[in-house]
Amino acid sequence: MRLFPSATAIAPVLAILAAGWAAPAAAQYAAPAAEEGQLGEIIVTAQRREENLQDVPISITAVSGDKLDAIGAGGQDVRSLSAKVPSLMVESSFGRTFPRFYIRGLGNTDFDFNASQPVSLVYDDVVLENPILKGFPVFDIERVEVLRGPQGTLFGRNTPAGIVKFDSVKPKDEFGGYGRISYGRFNAINAQGAVGGPLGDKVAIRVSGLYQRQDDYVDNVVPSGTTKDAFEGFDELALRFQGLVKPTDNLEILLTGQLRRLNGTARLFRANVFTRGETGLNDNFDRYRVSTDGKNEQRVRTGNASARVNWDLGPVSLISVTSLWKGHATSVGDVDGGFGANFLPPNLYGPGDIPFTAETRDSVPKLRQFTQEVRLESNGNGPLSYQAGFFYFDEDLDILSENYSTLGDPNNAVGGVNIVVAQEQHSKAYGVFGSLTYHLTDQLSVTGGVRYNDDKRRYTVVRSKDTQFPNFLQNPLGTVNRRVSDNNVTWDANIAYAATDDINLYARVARGYRAPSIQGRILFPPATATPLESGVTIGDSETITSYEAGVKSTVLGGRGRINLSGFLYNLNDAQLTAVGGGVNANRLINADNVRGYGFELDVELMPVDRLLLTAGLSYNHTEIRDPNLTTAACGATRVDLLPGDPSLCTVLDPIVVPAAPFAAAIVNIDGNSLPQSPRWIANWTAKYGVPVGDGEVYVYTDWSYRSKINFFLYESVEFQDKRLLEGGVRVGYKTDHYDFAAFVRNVTNDTSAVGGIDFNNLTGFVNEPRIWGVEAAFKF
Repeated sequence: MRLFPSATAIAPVLAILAAGWAAPAAAQYAAPAAEEGQLGEIIVTAQRREENLQDVPISITAVSGDKLDAIGAGGQDVRSLSAKVPSLMVESSFGRTFPRFYIRGLGNTDFDFNASQPVSLVYDDVVLENPILKGFPVFDIERVEVLRGPQGTLFGRNTPAGIVKFDSVKPKDEFGGYGRISYGRFNAINAQGAVGGPLGDKVAIRVSGLYQRQDDYVDNVVPSGTTKDAFEGFDELALRFQGLVKPTDNLEILLTGQLRRLNGTARLFRANVFTRGETGLNDNFDRYRVSTDGKNEQRVRTGNASARVNWDLGPVSLISVTSLWKGHATSVGDVDGGFGANFLPPNLYGPGDIPFTAETRDSVPKLRQFTQEVRLESNGNGPLSYQAGFFYFDEDLDILSENYSTLGDPNNAVGGVNIVVAQEQHSKAYGVFGSLTYHLTDQLSVTGGVRYNDDKRRYTVVRSKDTQFPNFLQNPLGTVNRRVSDNNVTWDANIAYAATDDINLYARVARGYRAPSIQGRILFPPATATPLESGVTIGDSETITSYEAGVKSTVLGGRGRINLSGFLYNLNDAQLTAVGGGVNANRLINADNVRGYGFELDVELMPVDRLLLTAGLSYNHTEIRDPNLTTAACGATRVDLLPGDPSLCTVLDPIVVPAAPFAAAIVNIDGNSLPQSPRWIANWTAKYGVPVGDGEVYVYTDWSYRSKINFFLYESVEFQDKRLLEGGVRVGYKTDHYDFAAFVRNVTNDTSAVGGIDFNNLTGFVNEPRIWGVEAAFKF
């Protein structure tokens, strides 16, 4: 499927975008103007209508303006949002292709392309279900909203943890635009821009685009010689066209088309960067040097067409959102993280002991997602407001997984030839929902909502030979078929009380739901498997009941905002993914219960003119509560790794079945915290400007911190990271129309592991390196 025009066809569009250089996001953000010396209102659409963030009875953080500009400097992708707001984590074992989101500790470490996630990503009112869609670049954005806690009433299924919501800048009735271009370390270029305005009285358009590229900067050292700058480069292009048509005064039609093209290297896995019995990266790790014998490449193509209709009927508005996404992707990496298997000296080329080679290519030959939502929304300022609607979701997904050895390693479990697993999945869902808010008094309001969800999924997987390797024997598993379905009612209720003009109190209880899932990436099923025991696993539906209370306050005469919320949730039949182990598979399991509790704090202060300070802090405690829940721990290889114990890692959980050579230990995980779930997340920013001429010289800095994380459901000494602290600094000169700046990201050059692979050796992958650059911006 070809989704992108040729470079020749794109060139005129890029030329238009190059007409300007960059508008800070704050200039695009249509919040009411603030009085001198006061913070302006933050307008959000968390409840599907424009409201002041301080009036919304939900724990929510909005990111825009300087902070959004700063964290995206240098070409970072959506993962740059991780830990930049309370209770939010984003990570990936696929790099830019497949981000995984976590809110309040709830997420999914599953690395297969049909992974179900409890955090929903909503882009311009359209849910992006598949992982390759969730990596769509962030550009020409009005704001990012992070809604914490179940959002099932208005946003539907698969939102038990919350949603991350992106709203792009829409066409306007006046001509204008922006552009931004930066150049930095590793010959990185980050360029984006937009231009638009009216075409007559009834039509307005906006064309925006993003181009990012970076050179490879990691050397590959192998016996045949060193390949300089072999990995970590990428080249990415994204375009968006919007046309707003107003046939009458009460009818608006917004048509949108979007495209993405990504070429680059995949996530770089690094063999044996952990030492058995120790926590943290060892001396075998070198950020700029690896020794690997596998292929490493990544390509993504996605495209979208959508239509949003808003028809004002007087007392109510009829809103329809229709969207079609298509895409395909492929990503191949050297999963064993190193060179050779058993036949190279351990430290001649760096990777150490690798029992067998493993390279994996995962591809999405076809993805088609169609969604339709129709809703009625009340108009006016009366005491009662309401909305009700219908939602439909239809997805077709093909996945192809291949395991092979480039060198044809005879120690490979399948003799160095390909194993091919083909998955086909068809999902349908619909929901009917309604919500109303009633103001009992000028100070007191109550809100209630309910939604009926219905989900069906049909799944087929075939494990067979690759025709390129005719000597490969047909696997006896053949074809495995599965079907799952469920229906569920989700709801929410809250009460909000304006104690004063500056203090709002609220309490909320909500029930959320995640649909049943199927996982069948059976590259390495058990040797004795039958079609009924093939490694194809099913995760039953999970439900969550969340309790939350908070206060939102405006302080210091409008110079500050302090928002605080506390929460407690019970996640029943929790859908968890046991990742890795002896066969490097994803297996779905259900825990009886996961309990979570904590708090979130957002602070914004302007203590004096031209000085703006922000801070965020969250505490999240998660606990698996299922006395009989077990999973496989890290892989086990040869006994000579450690006398009497073939396990790769030092397991901290109770062992139910001891490890044996090439058979991982089975451990009990009752009482463990969830993976990728730090107790503490903190972030803070500061900006100070000094008037100079027609503008100001400014300094902006932003920092984020997360505490210890475990990489897997089980706990071990090796597969964890103690902390991560990253900061950025930006210094520039800014006027009403221009912005020239120099920046540094990860200014302290923090080096931390962010994930691991546990089936072959002590493999890990790490955060992004320090980068620096200069940027020029213009708006008109």
